[in-house]
Amino acid sequence: MAPTTRPYYSSKGLSAVHYDLLTAADKTLSGDLDVYAGLAKGPSQILELGAGTGRIALELAKRGHSVLGLDIAPAMLDQAEAKRKALDPETAARLRFKLGDMASLSLGETFDLVLCTYFTLAHVPAGASWRNTFKGVARHLKPGGLAAFHLPLEDRMREAPPPSDKPVFLHALEGGGHVALYILEHGFNPKLGRMDLVLDFVTKAAPGAAATHSHERLTYYLADPVPFAQAAGLEVAMAPIDISGVGAIHVFRKP
Repeated sequence: MAPTTRPYYSSKGLSAVHYDLLTAADKTLSGDLDVYAGLAKGPSQILELGAGTGRIALELAKRGHSVLGLDIAPAMLDQAEAKRKALDPETAARLRFKLGDMASLSLGETFDLVLCTYFTLAHVPAGASWRNTFKGVARHLKPGGLAAFHLPLEDRMREAPPPSDKPVFLHALEGGGHVALYILEHGFNPKLGRMDLVLDFVTKAAPGAAATHSHERLTYYLADPVPFAQAAGLEVAMAPIDISGVGAIHVFRKP
């Protein structure tokens, strides 16, 4: 029987387990942290949507900012919280993680900067979820505050690597095992602005050991964020910032 295809970052899948390995190897994220840090003027109150395992939030806290990281996936936040507890007490005190949905923000506080990192907004359909996310971000921004959304480029969504029997990611484990990632399916629907990838995460603990498979579906939705931002009362703050030719960070300001 073929493995069940799970949503990406589900608690029973392996994408969350191996998230740090994948992002560390992903050169298309190069420079995004410096962009986000550059948007913070002086010690800032920062909200990160889609904080995952804390890749961005931890580094911003180390730079002196107070950061609240929000994510909808418990499996990701468990890892983030473990990293927070390993920080020095002063840095850890500037960092919080919270389970929540970016499309229904109600945090009771405001921020100088809101970040929606690593294609987080693109994981949900560009309709009501986008409208509600932008409205929530606007409510949680201080006047003059900035909001930054990292979104994929259409060309790269259309041109994702095709299915192959060769792994697109391979990482050796102690003991001679490995983690490998294969693309099983790729599709792009231009009418919906939707890309789907079905990925197979394969783990072998040691040579000769049985392989563990986890089939997971990664979906991205494409749309112009500007109308959604303007409808929420935000204005374009600057031209989109290219990130490795794969995505762009769109920055808006609350008047």
